[in-house]
Amino acid sequence: MQKMWSGRFEEAASSLLDEFNASIFFDKELYEEDIDGSLAHAFMLNAQGILTGDELKDIERGLAQVKEEIETDKFEFLQSDEDIHMAIEKRLTEIIGDAGKKVHTGRSRNDQVAVDFRRFVIRKNRELNSQLKDLVEVIVDIASNNTTTMLPGMTHLQHAQPINFGFHMLAYASMFKRDFERFESSIERNNVSPLGCAALAGTPHNLDRNLTAQKLGFDSVSVNCLDTVSDRDFALEILFNISTMMMHISRLSEELILWSSYEFGFVKLSDAYSTGSSIMPQKKNPDVPELLRGKTGRVNGNLISLLTVMKGLPLAYNKDTQEDKEGVFDSVKTAHISLTILKETLRTMTVNIENMNSACKKGHLSATDLADYLVERLGVPFREAHFITGHAVARSEVLGIDLSDIELSELQKIDERIEESVLERLKLENSMNARTSEGGTATIRTKEQIEYFNNWLKG
Repeated sequence: MQKMWSGRFEEAASSLLDEFNASIFFDKELYEEDIDGSLAHAFMLNAQGILTGDELKDIERGLAQVKEEIETDKFEFLQSDEDIHMAIEKRLTEIIGDAGKKVHTGRSRNDQVAVDFRRFVIRKNRELNSQLKDLVEVIVDIASNNTTTMLPGMTHLQHAQPINFGFHMLAYASMFKRDFERFESSIERNNVSPLGCAALAGTPHNLDRNLTAQKLGFDSVSVNCLDTVSDRDFALEILFNISTMMMHISRLSEELILWSSYEFGFVKLSDAYSTGSSIMPQKKNPDVPELLRGKTGRVNGNLISLLTVMKGLPLAYNKDTQEDKEGVFDSVKTAHISLTILKETLRTMTVNIENMNSACKKGHLSATDLADYLVERLGVPFREAHFITGHAVARSEVLGIDLSDIELSELQKIDERIEESVLERLKLENSMNARTSEGGTATIRTKEQIEYFNNWLKG
């Protein structure tokens, strides 16, 4: 079959080249964006007197039929068509005749793919942001029900200080809010139209780029066509944003895996989002968070792949950028299902408050409170207070108790200046609620953070 670009060629392309060169079987994902772009371009060509009114109507009718054929699986995708742009244009011409050959006036596949792919990425940014807000809403709901549920706050995966579970979950709400802001920023920065740049240098045709930008929902047109047709920063940004988001998901997944183990027992995952073992009937495996943790490597790979593709490309368009789409499609699909299943896993899990509270009795979580007491109440230099507290922890270890349960007499054997008021400071709940600095774990501060996120969700 003769190709649309084959006028200067004397020999037909080999079947091997067709197979190697074609992108039709993955870039057909962009059919809707491609049809929208052609409709906007044809509308503008008519407004500029380049197409007649009848030609515009034929093009609109023909593209509507093409869309219907694709969406009802009647459209035949052929390797010989190379890509979605040529496939749609060929079918359009079959339906309406010569008017279909005029729709490409003043544009190139270079700006055509740039506008299609950019609009796809911007749409996916918005969809992922909607899902992020849904996820944050579930996290905030968990936090609201656990502002007094204590668990050990950790550093180095060692018990450090008592915090509440709501405070812990809001740390992830903060991460996902930043993810939202990155996607939002990317939309604002990249919502410019490439259409009308043609191959690389613009076109002599009397086009109105602002009109097509308006029709397609762009905020403006790009400034420099040489950059525009080869720019894939918008694709790199969504890959980076997804990778960062999946890194946050992976961190939460790691904690869900730990928390659901018998060693922790902090949460119980729903049977609906757990699996069993093929050989050990007692097992209940946290496969959802494990898969989420694993898929982070997958999206990181897609980001590195496109960075590598782009790193050595001279201006302007190069065929290398055909490799830009599959990784984005894959990462977007991975991100969508990851956000959906994480939200449902969190929504259906059970929090074991008793086990969380019991874990706070391990690790002497109120040790810092003793040191702070010695500094504030007795005027002891902090380094000396640190040393005295270390002795108190060691004594508690010998007695087989947590520091929060030590008796006054034992503390006074270490330092006779210590007064009875210290015992209130060492209580775990008081230790948690003493951390009232802005952004701290005290229940009153956690509730303020919940209000902050609820206001953000409403905005």
